[in-house]
Amino acid sequence: MDDWRNGGFGLYVHWPFCQAKCPYCDFNSHVVSHIDQSRWADAYIIELERHAEQLKGRVLNSIFFGGGTPSLMHPDTVATVIEKARSIWPFANDIEISLEANPGSVEAGRFAGYRDGGINRISMGVQALNGEDLRRLGRIHSVAEAKTAFDTARSIFDRVSFDLIYARQGQSLEDWRLELKEALSMAIDHLSLYQLTIEDGTAFGDRYARGKLRDLPTDDTAADMYQATQDICANYDMVGYEISNHAKAGAESRHNLIYWRYGDYLGIGPGAHGRLSLNDTKIATECHRAPGAWLDAVKNGSGISSTETLTPQDSAVEFLMMGLRLKEGIDMHRYTQLSGTSLPAAGVQHLVDMGMVTTCKERLAATDKGRAVLNAVLRELLLD
Repeated sequence: MDDWRNGGFGLYVHWPFCQAKCPYCDFNSHVVSHIDQSRWADAYIIELERHAEQLKGRVLNSIFFGGGTPSLMHPDTVATVIEKARSIWPFANDIEISLEANPGSVEAGRFAGYRDGGINRISMGVQALNGEDLRRLGRIHSVAEAKTAFDTARSIFDRVSFDLIYARQGQSLEDWRLELKEALSMAIDHLSLYQLTIEDGTAFGDRYARGKLRDLPTDDTAADMYQATQDICANYDMVGYEISNHAKAGAESRHNLIYWRYGDYLGIGPGAHGRLSLNDTKIATECHRAPGAWLDAVKNGSGISSTETLTPQDSAVEFLMMGLRLKEGIDMHRYTQLSGTSLPAAGVQHLVDMGMVTTCKERLAATDKGRAVLNAVLRELLLD
């Protein structure tokens, strides 16, 4: 099954540790007092070697170290994983190798080591340019530390992105406009801009359920913030190439494009997910979530806790859900090849008439208006 070639092939490495757990975060992250770096490096190597035969003959387009806080990894650990991947798969000439980092000064001091080990792109979790909001979000860095770390990263790497969260407690539309313009005034070519969502199982989720997470913007204000984000970024030539991601031309996240274009990716590390085309089918994989359980499982044969063979319709739905997040949209012919059926012509035309999608030369793309209510667009397209 060669459909994955339309999106490429990437490697995701999950590092599950953080210095502190942020109250909004529902990612698989853990706070521990000691990390045996060599043991983790060995486990990642074992997992890569286990997949080498299964995935031979591919060219690797990207590697992404996510977490958790991968900037807690020793540079030698990162370099070891990169070198093992290089020994298994030929690297694309323009391979992107990214690492997520928190802006603490200790981690910033490791940037040169990461560069020497093969990292060529940094994604920084800044989240806010306001000290009080950083405190509310549970971040352990200051605004000054974030800016210093960003400047350090920019002096070492050609490509640096950072994240901001909006629709925060007590934040007005004008507050967000000013903060976003400040971010865009920095030497930036990629921004990930996420609306705060309250997830079950997080500290924020618990507070919200008890009525103690107050002063959140209304849905209408959050929608206005989303639209302001699109307008302001466009004025800075930072195209919204995906619902939450903006970039200068050529600075898009190549690894994340593999997800959104429905390519293949191998996920290793606690809780990591993967999508792999094997034996003419698409396989969804998930690894053991608990760090200790994952290490033990790797030692005993495989860190993967579950695999699922996706039906053609499952694959087509995933392709549609991911691809319509992108400004470029999807190839409708590819959807038909995946599912065996075409998208509903009446549903597509209805969405065109409402200004929610456009069609051109077999491509279907959500408009800015449609991407703002993408779930509704998808429901229209996936009606039986």
